[in-house]
Amino acid sequence: MHRPALPPVAPGAREPFGAHLRHWRQRRRLSQLDLAQEAEVSTRHLSCVETGRAAPSREMVLRLAERLGVPLRERNALLVAAGFAPMYRQRTLDDPALAAARRAVDLVLKGHEPYPALAIDRHWHLVAANRIVPLLMAGAAPDLLKPPINVLRLSLHPDGLAPRIANLAQWRAHLLERLQQQVAASGDAVLQALHDELAAYPVAEPGRDATPAGGELAGVVVPFQLATPSGVLSFISTTTVFGTPVDVTLQELAVESFFPADAQTAAALGALAR
Repeated sequence: MHRPALPPVAPGAREPFGAHLRHWRQRRRLSQLDLAQEAEVSTRHLSCVETGRAAPSREMVLRLAERLGVPLRERNALLVAAGFAPMYRQRTLDDPALAAARRAVDLVLKGHEPYPALAIDRHWHLVAANRIVPLLMAGAAPDLLKPPINVLRLSLHPDGLAPRIANLAQWRAHLLERLQQQVAASGDAVLQALHDELAAYPVAEPGRDATPAGGELAGVVVPFQLATPSGVLSFISTTTVFGTPVDVTLQELAVESFFPADAQTAAALGALAR
């Protein structure tokens, strides 16, 4: 389900703060009374801010953004709309100021070998990976492997990994649900377009993958099952994010780590790494 979008703005015009605030309040499904209580302000004052009859202070903008769970990138947009300078920096991961963070990411990726792990940005573009990941990507169409690699597109595209995913229907449904949750939380139009693109890809053939993967993982997690020359490898995944980021890039960075779901997968990955 699509969320309410911001109304169109004339070229060169700046969207008023009240419209941004109303957009995020409605996206979080909060009434003015709900948000006023959360932010400890009067409903009347909040209404005046939304309609433009009152201008918020910088502290008020940040308090409302925090209560609404607005991502740092969009908090900058709220500050600018209210007439203040952006607060949160956005640097590339190779910026010297993020050297410690980059080292931490590299340590996590390297330390996870011989199991695959990768880092992605907010649009699921591959930022970094350990040496196991390219081995599992082998065989995908060259166009899908050109930077920036979108790992969701690579996973579900008919010319990507999709033909090799043993539980494609199950894994596809999991990824689309996860992506839609991100769209709902962030309001990101690029993610919504990616979701629509992936949802339009062909589904599994009739009769294939008709039932979810069973075994000890049934009802616990959705596994990722990939057919390889070493047999079907089965993984469970975890997501790691920075706990207290004040930089846009770091908040949007996530490390996806895949663990073997069975002894056969663990042994195959050990052999592959060697």
